[in-house]
Amino acid sequence: MRFLDQAKVYVASGAGGNGCVAFRRERNIPLGGPDGGNGGRGGSVVVVGVSDLNTLIDFRYKQHFRAARGRHGEGSQRTGANAPDLVLKVPLGTQLFEEDRETLISDITQPGQRIVLAQGGNGGYGNSHYKSSINRAPQRADPGQDLQERWVWLRLKLLADAGIIGLPNAGKSTFLAAVSQARPKIADYPFTTLKPQLGVVVVDSHDYVLADIPGLIEGAHEGSGLGDRFLGHIERCAVLLHLVDGTELDPGAAYRSVRGELSAYGEGLAEKPEIVCLNKCDALDAVQRDRRLKSLAAAVGGPVAALSGASGQGVEEALRGLWRAVEDKKSAAAEVEAAAAGGKPKKRVYDPLASYS
Repeated sequence: MRFLDQAKVYVASGAGGNGCVAFRRERNIPLGGPDGGNGGRGGSVVVVGVSDLNTLIDFRYKQHFRAARGRHGEGSQRTGANAPDLVLKVPLGTQLFEEDRETLISDITQPGQRIVLAQGGNGGYGNSHYKSSINRAPQRADPGQDLQERWVWLRLKLLADAGIIGLPNAGKSTFLAAVSQARPKIADYPFTTLKPQLGVVVVDSHDYVLADIPGLIEGAHEGSGLGDRFLGHIERCAVLLHLVDGTELDPGAAYRSVRGELSAYGEGLAEKPEIVCLNKCDALDAVQRDRRLKSLAAAVGGPVAALSGASGQGVEEALRGLWRAVEDKKSAAAEVEAAAAGGKPKKRVYDPLASYS
């Protein structure tokens, strides 16, 4: 299935049905009076989050969605039928924006979450609605309420617990394939990953979702390489695994290059906890590994781990560190909820890099 994370759609609800002007005409019932029914309600356009989708490809070939109009009222006080709602299913993590691409309408994060994008019009009243003791034969019937229409941008941000970042060919896809059942494309040239990949990681009987995004190069925020459009998929991550290619002559420069792109992108990515690892250590001898670990640690200003997705060196420790950070975020969210409910928050003591010190 092709991956698509942005789409622009036009939605229009259904107008309400018109009310009816009619009078009862039956034998032996003189002066039957007003008998017109009300119009039916028009259909609404509703967005629903579902858990079995992970792309917006359904909106690639169809961009216009119109709900049906309500039926008109009829004589004998028959109310027109309501039109069914038009339901658009989107993957969890989809954000809805106004046409300006800046005003957020809603963020779909829960299965079954429903957002009405265009409300169906109410049906108009028939003349039987206006019957009264002083108006025995009303000739008035109302038209149905007009439809609503708008253009909406859909943007998908994957719901991953942790994300992998790094320069192209840093070994991100190899790592993801080694620790999960995901099967991303792996080759010995840059930009083999052209779209985000998700994998479920299991460590010490715990599981979480790990995302691999295409590699960043210097100037990605200006459109170089594949640009930074895929960084949105790690905005929701609790922690980042920053892989630096151990075969780079200057791993510190490679680290600073990616960090610069995170800062230029914004959205809080530069402030997220990260675990930094020197990858491909199986291709280095002991002297090269120690020298490049020191160079990278100096650039990071903190602990750095030696890692090899191919041989498995340091993989379990990295996965445990990621899981602890994910649990820390969940605990922090629970504390916020408890504090909002009047509970006493617990003290947070977790350091996501503690396992590498």
